[in-house]
Amino acid sequence: MAYWLLKSEPSVYSFDNLILDKKTCWSGVRNYAARLHLRNMKIGDQAFFYHSNEGTDIVGIAKISKEAYQDPTTTDDRWVAIDIKPVRKIKLPVSLADIKNEKRLSKMALVRIGRLSCQPVSEDEWDIIMEMAGEK
Repeated sequence: MAYWLLKSEPSVYSFDNLILDKKTCWSGVRNYAARLHLRNMKIGDQAFFYHSNEGTDIVGIAKISKEAYQDPTTTDDRWVAIDIKPVRKIKLPVSLADIKNEKRLSKMALVRIGRLSCQPVSEDEWDIIMEMAGEK
C-alpha cells in the first residue's frame, strides 16, 4: 500500500463533504506532476485529506476506491481522475506549521513543493503525522 496527500479548499470541497457524499471523483487536476501521482494511485492506498488555503490542516484519511480514469471534467484524454472514499476524521488536525516545525518531516513533499495538489507521502512520514494526530 502507498500513501498520499490530497489537497482541497474546504469552501470548495471539505472532508465533511466527503463524509456526507460517502465517495467522490477527484477531478480537475491540471498539473503534470500531480497527474503522474494520480496515475500511480492504487485501490486501497490511503491518503491524508488536507484543507488548503483555509486552515491548512490535515483533517482526515481517505482511501482510493477507483484507479485513474479519464477525467470527466475535460475531453482532453491526457488528464485523469480517481475516486476516493472517506476512512475517518483524524483525532487532532495537523497543521502545516506543525509539519514544518517537525524536523523529521523536512523532506516531505508538502514542505518542499507545497503547491502540488496530489503528492506522495512516505510510510515514515505517514507514521509521524499519525503520531502527531494522536492516532498512534
